Amino acid sequence: MFDDFNLIQNLINALQWGSFYALIALGYTMVYGVLVLINFAHGDVFMVGAYIAFFVASFVLSVLGLPGWAAFIITIPATMILTSMVGVSLERIAYRPLRRKGAHRLYVVITALMCGLILEHANLAIFGASRKAFPPLIEEHVYHLGGVTFTNLKIIVICAAIMSFLTLQWIVTKTKVGMAMRAISYDKFAVPLMGIPIDQIIVTTFILGSGFAGLAGVLFAMSYPILEPYMGALIGWKAFIAAVVGGIGDIRGAFLGGFLLGAVEILVVAFFPSSYRDLIAFSVLLVILSLKPTGLFGIAKTTKI
Repeated sequence: MFDDFNLIQNLINALQWGSFYALIALGYTMVYGVLVLINFAHGDVFMVGAYIAFFVASFVLSVLGLPGWAAFIITIPATMILTSMVGVSLERIAYRPLRRKGAHRLYVVITALMCGLILEHANLAIFGASRKAFPPLIEEHVYHLGGVTFTNLKIIVICAAIMSFLTLQWIVTKTKVGMAMRAISYDKFAVPLMGIPIDQIIVTTFILGSGFAGLAGVLFAMSYPILEPYMGALIGWKAFIAAVVGGIGDIRGAFLGGFLLGAVEILVVAFFPSSYRDLIAFSVLLVILSLKPTGLFGIAKTTKI
């Protein structure tokens, strides 16, 4: 019997699962909006963020001897900062030389794919194929409201995703940096003539996108505390699809697309065997794109010839 309580329970689960997609999709859509670049290494940046969180949390707990709540407070900003450095390194080493030489977009996409593979196999070579158990940072409390069950960790994940979206939306729409980002996305050739340091704005874009991927890595590792080198591949591809469905380049679209994909997957598992999850979920998203090819919030761009 699928009653109202079961529906609410599945919606809460969908909000948590969609929060991971939304946080990763924000990085995809920001880089695409500014550079028209699909950063296929972004899912592996999320994986690197989860591993960084593992080592930071382990250091704080075992070496510094601080309690779990203190490790939680330290791990989140430290992971976001260090993961941002990984994203900036990718931009400086891999993407900037191609951009300055005017390389074709296809070469940049191939480079992004190679960067993702390098991150995966570097992790595999350095830390091995064995999975790592993420240490518990906060005591998990289970709350019951009628027939609905949720935990404090689910509330933290959902609230973190919403706050990240609101912060990013404020940065893009209300600050000078955000204005410069929107200007680059509109006309990247005219922006340098106006005195805007385009390289600094692009670095800021990678800092923000990679930082949110690192935040997603921390929250994902706390929710599902088993880490392995290829954990970012599938979830990264799904987050990219969520960004496309929402409208690649639009922050609202990426955020809502992540929650939409999470809701579809959870509800499919609620009604059908779990083996049908990806088949039905992607079929639904394919139907959405066939009806609105630019995504839910995307706008078709015209090019003058």
